[in-house]
Amino acid sequence: MNPYGPVAIYLVVAVAAALLFSVVPGLLARAKPNAHKREAYECGVEPTSPVAGRFPIRFYLIAMLFVVFDVEAASFYPWAVQMHALRVFGLLEMIVFIIVLAIGYAYVWKKGGFVWR
Repeated sequence: MNPYGPVAIYLVVAVAAALLFSVVPGLLARAKPNAHKREAYECGVEPTSPVAGRFPIRFYLIAMLFVVFDVEAASFYPWAVQMHALRVFGLLEMIVFIIVLAIGYAYVWKKGGFVWR
């Protein structure tokens, strides 16, 4: 058997399970919407105010900043430990990584993510 055979089988099973779990319930479920089902649910507590609607973009920018800083911090340490073994390839790889991070930072800066109010 090809060494990638088990990986292919696992991939097929994973995709089939994902499709099965996401498509079949929509096909089998009965849709009976009513006003009670459309209300916001907060752990059994009746909502006291109307639903605010969409989150402001500021929320997503702060979340993006957290993810970018987290990935950066988690990636620099292993690279620094193995820097001598990786040589020039590791250096070039980290330069590309820093460029991608800089693009993310530039996007957040342009959207005003670094302006704290």
